[in-house]
Amino acid sequence: MPNLDEEQFQPIDLQALLDAPRSIHKPRVLMLYGSLRERSYSRLATEEAARILRRLGAEVRIYNPSGLPLPDSTSVEHTKVKELRDLSIWSEAQVWCSPERHGAMTAIMKAQIDWLPLSLGGVRPTQGRTLAVMQVSGGSQSFNAVNQLRILGRWMRMVTIPNQSSVAKAFNEFDEAGRMKPSPYYNRIVDVMEELMKFTLLLRDRSAYLTSRYSERIESAEEVAKRVNQRSI
Repeated sequence: MPNLDEEQFQPIDLQALLDAPRSIHKPRVLMLYGSLRERSYSRLATEEAARILRRLGAEVRIYNPSGLPLPDSTSVEHTKVKELRDLSIWSEAQVWCSPERHGAMTAIMKAQIDWLPLSLGGVRPTQGRTLAVMQVSGGSQSFNAVNQLRILGRWMRMVTIPNQSSVAKAFNEFDEAGRMKPSPYYNRIVDVMEELMKFTLLLRDRSAYLTSRYSERIESAEEVAKRVNQRSI
């Protein structure tokens, strides 16, 4: 196979895949929601999911998008941008929950994701992390927002779990204290968080190996070769 770089084409390492040393710290989950309303149902659904994740043993941080500027409108050193990026690097899993507005995710949700680069120095803030997607709707059940979030998750090189949550007529699903009422919608959120934890525990210690790519190893090798050649000139 003359097209292959034999040094960078590696056999599957079963030990790295199946016998990776296991982390003992709590899974680290970052949660993003997509509305700034005082009674934001995407925030309430996120907070309900966070309670479930904590019961399952996760360490959870919820990012508040209030004050986050529009993408590219200011420096990446902006406090809210830096906070978001630092939390993404800290995380091993993420939950994205958006309202559906005009048949799509909200601009607030998209802005948060747009501030997360594919690579930041030598670090990829989202690559290899597990992701669960959720949405809330004001009308009948829809899956437009979660479908879009799935596309973004794939683009950001995340492992998006199969299950998802879509809460229809969200204004009926929460009590005055902001707690979610018992319902099949609540049960589905439990399902999704449970699945996210399972996938995160399964994958987090193998993330670096699972996301190691032949094409990127070749690129890295070529860059090293160029540096060596430059030194020899």
